[in-house]
Formats: sequence, structure tokens, C-alpha cells
Amino acid sequence: MEGSFSHLDGAGSPRMVDVTGKPETLRTALAEGWVLLDRAISEKLAAGESKKGDVLKIAETAGIMAVKRTPELIPLCHGIRIEKTDLKCSFLPNEGKVRITCSVAARDVTGVEMEALAGVSVAALTVYDMCKGISKNMTIEGIRLLNKRGGKSGNYDAREEGQE
Repeated sequence: MEGSFSHLDGAGSPRMVDVTGKPETLRTALAEGWVLLDRAISEKLAAGESKKGDVLKIAETAGIMAVKRTPELIPLCHGIRIEKTDLKCSFLPNEGKVRITCSVAARDVTGVEMEALAGVSVAALTVYDMCKGISKNMTIEGIRLLNKRGGKSGNYDAREEGQE
């Protein structure tokens, strides 16, 4: 039913959405998020001075792992066969930010938006974890779906919705 909470039954109890009659199609999603850093963290990242290792590479690995484990993190998500994921953490030293993007693709009966959003979220939390010894003055923000393709609900593009 359009405009309703699909994970609640008629009595308001939680349920997994019934996907038994849906066709397997190619589903893709792209999400992004940001970690705003303070000057001390930005300077250490720019100099490559992390005692814990390459912050961005470890965050990318954590995000990819989260994509694969999304049904364990989000209670009513279906387990799906992920065919591709690409997660990138880009440090923007002049802005004191890390931009995180995650794209996911699968041929399945349900979409991959939650997987892309989970990947970005866990990567952002990993950046925080890796940098909190320098300063806890960080902000995680702007985690959102940029676009999705495939499935019953059709395509979505944040730019077309006025969400630049």
C-alpha cells in the first residue's frame, strides 16, 4: 500500500514484507554521508599520522562489511545476495571533511538502499572511532540516499527531488 508503513501489519505489529511474488531484478543504490573534522584531526590525516593505521582504508573496509551484514543490523531487512559494492572515503583537507559514498548492486527481489545507507553509516562511525583519540570534536551528518534504480517503487534521484 503506497504511503503506509510496509513493515507493520494491519494490527500495527512488525513484520517482514512479503516478497515471495516479486521478480528478481537488478537493484542499485548510492548513498552518501559526511564526517566533519576539527583542525587537529585534519592536520593529522593530511600528514598521514594515524597510530591506528590508514583511517580511510579501514573505514572503507568496515563499510563494506556493514553492507554484507545489513540484515543483522536492521531487524526487518531481508538477506540478499550482494553482487557489487563500492565504498569510498574521500578526505577533503581544505574543508576538514571526509565524504563517504557507497554504491551497492544486486539482482534480487528487494532493494539495496538499506545496504548502501548502512555502509555509509558504519564507515562514518569507523572514522569517528579511529580519530577520537585525537579529538572527539567531530560531526557525522548528511547520511542520505542519492539514488536508487529498480524495483516496484521505481527509480529515485535526490537531485530530481530538489535534494542537491
